[in-house]
Amino acid sequence: MKTVIVCASVSHGNTRRVAGSMAGVLGAKVVAPEQADLAELAGADLVGFGSGVFHGRLHPRLTEFVKALPAGRGRAFVFATSGLPEIPPAPFTRPLVQLLKGKGFEVDGSFSCRAFDTWTPFKLVGGINKQRPNAVDLAAARAFAERLRDGRGPVS
Repeated sequence: MKTVIVCASVSHGNTRRVAGSMAGVLGAKVVAPEQADLAELAGADLVGFGSGVFHGRLHPRLTEFVKALPAGRGRAFVFATSGLPEIPPAPFTRPLVQLLKGKGFEVDGSFSCRAFDTWTPFKLVGGINKQRPNAVDLAAARAFAERLRDGRGPVS
């Protein structure tokens, strides 16, 4: 299965570490939005889209990249890392999932985990979640990728 992961990881490499764990399971190539090849994405069996969360939203570089994608078909998944916990009725990944569905993608699930965060108020105390993503988070990311790889239905 040909898989590409488009990842915007800008602050501490948290999201890139999660993407790397998933890529190891999926045999995927990980690229930044500005490095993504549209022909390669169109030819992929599965495309992942992920970033850190900034002010409650995924990174604008990733969102703008997805908005600019031509309509297409295929399987996709979304993932995020965040210093603060998700609120279950309004997951961080929902807006991008909806955007991808509107583009014609079948979104097979989403994944998120906590991560080191030094956003302004947290910087005063040296940041929060200093050891995350940790081994448990990365194992959860690999398990999520295994379910995608093995076609065990939508996962979240």
